[in-house]
Amino acid sequence: MACQSPRRSHHAALCSAALFALCATSAKAADQFRQAADGSSIECAVSARELTRFALIDDQFASVSKISSGTPYNDFAVTNEPLRGDVYVSVPETFAARAISFFATTRKGYVYKLACKIEPIPAVQVFIANPAIAQSKAADWERETPLSTSAVRLIQAMANDRAVEGFEVRQSANPPARVGDLEVQLIADYRGASLAGKVIRIANRGATQVTLAERDIAPADTLAVTIVNPVLGPGSSTTAFIVGTNGGSEQ
Repeated sequence: MACQSPRRSHHAALCSAALFALCATSAKAADQFRQAADGSSIECAVSARELTRFALIDDQFASVSKISSGTPYNDFAVTNEPLRGDVYVSVPETFAARAISFFATTRKGYVYKLACKIEPIPAVQVFIANPAIAQSKAADWERETPLSTSAVRLIQAMANDRAVEGFEVRQSANPPARVGDLEVQLIADYRGASLAGKVIRIANRGATQVTLAERDIAPADTLAVTIVNPVLGPGSSTTAFIVGTNGGSEQ
């Protein structure tokens, strides 16, 4: 039976502990991503010894409001960087509290409360996104043309796998559904302010040729639909693009 010397065993244990601590620190120091609405509270973690950067996606900080303790050794500092509109927070080693909080107003008129725990992590970044901003950008894109024309533009974007400004794109992991000899699977879901688009894969699992019609796959509120190859031989597949109104429901 092989045995390790106490010295080697102790060294291995120290290495394992150090590796675990390094991994744990790296995980905690990862960039933080938060979603927020106007007037909401954002929870996060700030570095106890280094800088923490707060950055807004598609917006910039305009001003920050906080209570000053009157004693520099027991107060955290907030610096507004004017070029990019970011905010940097630093906490002195003598700071007694275990958390900080402050209010921030953005250049687009949103107000957030930031409530953050102080943790022994390296310099970290906190990215904040407001879905209302993306909705506004999606609405602007949709209003560039009449709604029916915008629906066709969305189909063109989906067919070419292009991002659409302000639209949320979600890839689906749902398994295909069987409808007779046809196998139907949702591939991607595009959601804007007024429009919602779907990318669907259709496969013929039967032994005979099938001809697809737009009315067979499009619901009643459809604004535009395109089937790449409507004639499916046995074992073949095609892609369909469907655009309707965005009712805000999860499907």
